[in-house]
Amino acid sequence: MSQNLGCRHIGIIMDGNGRWAQRRGLPRIEGHRAGAKNLRKITTHAARRGLEILTVYAFSRENWTRPAREIRMLMMLLKLYATRERAVMMKENIRLVVVGNLSGLPETARRELEKTIEITKDNTGLTLQLALDYGGRAEIVEAAKRIAKNYKSGEISLDDINEDLVSSLLWTRGQPDPDLIIRTSGEIRLSNFLLWQSAYAELYFTSKNWPEFSAADFDEALESFHGRERRFGGVVSKTP
Repeated sequence: MSQNLGCRHIGIIMDGNGRWAQRRGLPRIEGHRAGAKNLRKITTHAARRGLEILTVYAFSRENWTRPAREIRMLMMLLKLYATRERAVMMKENIRLVVVGNLSGLPETARRELEKTIEITKDNTGLTLQLALDYGGRAEIVEAAKRIAKNYKSGEISLDDINEDLVSSLLWTRGQPDPDLIIRTSGEIRLSNFLLWQSAYAELYFTSKNWPEFSAADFDEALESFHGRERRFGGVVSKTP
């Protein structure tokens, strides 16, 4: 089905939860609650459309600088999400995986995530990939450290160091690079998300905040993607 979709892997920077809440006179945490509910809707829609991988920027390395109370509430929501979404994931044949530093999360949230990852590991539909305590630069630095260690030990030579080797050492190893990156809330930047992997991804920006980004908006982003020519640095030959 993913071949018919014309897109195997989509990344989403789910931005604007706090602004969505503030515009309604609500606490920021209510925006995050609404964002978590919307993630279920978009994930289910993407699964039914036949997408192979959906990677969502759930919590960045930089998010640790937010107020301690907000971080506690976010971790509580993460725990609830991992628990409550298991039934939906099993029903929709969705597999959950995580990229980033899972060990840095609170134990209760980590335990529930690991349980959901284990329960859904044999599902064969959409892979929902949560980027948690994730940073694209940190990911590349970790790959560079492993390359340096392997070179020092004599396991690899300078000639062995190439793009394929770097890709094989990233947290997303073995996955296709994202075809499309979507960012909500009107911001126009990647914010340290999948920096290596998105080198040739198409970018789609919308002014809608994440809680109001609908299935129809997702389809509109796909339509935009389908209307673009992906040259990967080359030239598209025009038919006479």
